[in-house]
Amino acid sequence: MPGDKRERLIYLLRHGKIAIEQNERRYIGQIDIPLSDEGVCQAYRLQEKLAGKDIAAVFCSDLTRSVHTARIIAAKLELQVQSRRELREISMGEWEGKSFREIAQAYPEEYARRGNNIINYRIPGAESFAECKSRILAAFTDIVKATAGNLLIVGHAGTNRLLLCHILGMPLENLFRISQDYGCVNILAGNSGQYRVKLLNGLS
Repeated sequence: MPGDKRERLIYLLRHGKIAIEQNERRYIGQIDIPLSDEGVCQAYRLQEKLAGKDIAAVFCSDLTRSVHTARIIAAKLELQVQSRRELREISMGEWEGKSFREIAQAYPEEYARRGNNIINYRIPGAESFAECKSRILAAFTDIVKATAGNLLIVGHAGTNRLLLCHILGMPLENLFRISQDYGCVNILAGNSGQYRVKLLNGLS
């Protein structure tokens, strides 16, 4: 039951690899890109890795790449997936889908401003990392309070980093020092809102 003092485990995952050309770094936030064939394979490897674990509920963002990964894993656990819009990746607004090079050339001043204030700068039509942190922490807290037992959450690189920064007590400015590879597993352990990181960016 909620309020139980026993230690809980939260498996915080990143979805599998997405179906997009990897020749250039791009701003991928809430643009809805599906898993690639490799990403599907990664999800099935996660399914095998997590099969038999004592997991009570599975949550994910409502973006296709997260839902697909979660459903593959949940099938072996015989659990229903609960998707939440609040768990989406950070919104990149007008920069969605564009390459870093394109933005640097088209909007050099804005590109430089964001580089100098990565946490608080808001891309037009988007949200800042600080705003995204507030959103993801509220969603995480709500899920933890409303459930019992161990949880599995399929998130995104950005949102996972923000949550991990919070748990580790790291300044948000250091969020990109945390690796979050496609199909990775992080394990959080604790109770009563106090968690520690047992595994970071584990790969199957």
